[in-house]
Order: sequence, then C-alpha cells, then structure tokens
Amino acid sequence: MSADAADRGQLPAGFLAPGPPSFLDFLARHAPDALPARPVATTPGADERAQRIPHGTTIVAATYADGVLIAGDRRITQGNLIAHRDAEKVLATDEFSAVGISGTVGIALDMVRLFQLELEHYEKVEGVPLSLVGKANRLTAMIRGNLGLAMQGLAVIPLFAGYDVAGERGRVFSFDVTGGHHEERDFATTGSGSPFARGALKKLYRPGMSADDICAVVVQALYDAADEDTATGGPDLARQYYPLLTLITEEGVRTLDFDESAAIARRVVDGRRDRPDGPTAAPL
Repeated sequence: MSADAADRGQLPAGFLAPGPPSFLDFLARHAPDALPARPVATTPGADERAQRIPHGTTIVAATYADGVLIAGDRRITQGNLIAHRDAEKVLATDEFSAVGISGTVGIALDMVRLFQLELEHYEKVEGVPLSLVGKANRLTAMIRGNLGLAMQGLAVIPLFAGYDVAGERGRVFSFDVTGGHHEERDFATTGSGSPFARGALKKLYRPGMSADDICAVVVQALYDAADEDTATGGPDLARQYYPLLTLITEEGVRTLDFDESAAIARRVVDGRRDRPDGPTAAPL
C-alpha cells in the first residue's frame, strides 16, 4: 500500500474500497507480500533440509458433555533432535474456537495468526461472528494456499475445534494436506503420534463424558502417543512440562492452568507405574 496517504493522515484507498469481508482477500488485493510465503524453487537436498526444520506433532480433540476439548503435547522436533520441550501448540482463534497445530511450526504459527485476523476482520465488517462451519471453510482455504510448500515437505495439518453456539454443542474438524476438512463425530487426532493416540481414545472414550474424565482420557492418549512416537513428548515431571488442555464451552475458551494440568498428568503417570500400558476398556 502507498504510504503517501498515511503521511497526510489519511487511510490508503484500499481501506475504503468495498469488498468481501475476508482479510485474506484484502491482503491478496492490496498487500500480497504480507501473505504467507509461496513455493520456492526446489534444489538438491531440499527434502533433507525440510526434515531439519522445527516440526510439531501430536494434537487430540474430543467432544464431551459441555463442549469440546483440544489438547497437545509440548515437544517440537528438528530432525532427530528435540528443539523445544515446552511449546504451546494449541491456540485460541476467537472466543469459541481453537486450533491445534502439527507440521512445520513457523508456517503453522503464521497461518494461525492470519486466521485469527481473518475471523476478527469478518466480525468487524459483518457485525456478527462467522459460523463454526464458516470458520472451518476459511481455514481450508488457508491450508490449500500452502499446498505448494507442503509438497516440498513444509506441510501444516491442524485440528480445529469449537463450540457451536447455535447448535449448543462442541464440534471437531480434521484436515488433510490439501485443505479438505471433515467433521469428526466424537474425536480426532493429527501428527506423528496420532495413530497411537487414536488407538487409546477408541478404547477409553465415551460420549457425554465430564470435563474431568475427558481431560484424563486425553492425557492417557497423549501418554500412549509419547510411549510409541519419539517426536511426541509425554508429561515431563522433572521439568514440570505438562500437556496443554483447552476446553471450549458455551462460556468460551478456557485453557487449564499449570496446577490443573499438572494434577491430571501426575495422576496418569502414577497410574502407569502399576500399569505401564495404561488402563483398558471394559470387555463386552
């Protein structure tokens, strides 16, 4: 955008021109350089270099009696190294929704920040918040816009969860690398540890669980993922790093504080001393 108008104390013309209530479309028309990076030319060894870029892993989301829970481990890896042990990979996107990120961390964080602005911009322009399905559609477009980089090993595959105010229930949406999204009936997982977390949830999850029970079940699932997948970090009692647990209800988004998440994680770890493989489901 030209700085001349700003120098005169006026808004640039782009801010006054009519257009759709999409912040992404606004940037594409008036400041395309501000959008996330597009694919670069592939060079020899690009795949190996992509593996050394920081990546986030296991994210879990599940509905329960009062809404929906979305949670993640805290580890970020860089190739075969642990880059960070206390990362926050679950981020609120507005009052009633949150995203859990897996994949290339830098691109994922840029995408989430832009998504937050997209939702805020829509509400300011239209005067009402976007519907939950509408939010999932907007996130689809952003993931699809990253497809070129994803084909070079820089993929972002989030989970999106929110409370549907109109439907009065929690909902979970999963995505593939092309941006296609699907609503999950009860729970969903993503990231390298997701097969193990999903296996645990298939045994332990029950519809209509309380907030306390769903938190315990999700931490059990993340523990199982960390037990089998080196890129997923389990509860770290020595350093006091615990899974990030975010509840979304009709009252909005609430992330469990340190003491709450620590208490749940410690109960799970204590139980594993007697049963290293964790609790089992009741037989039919």
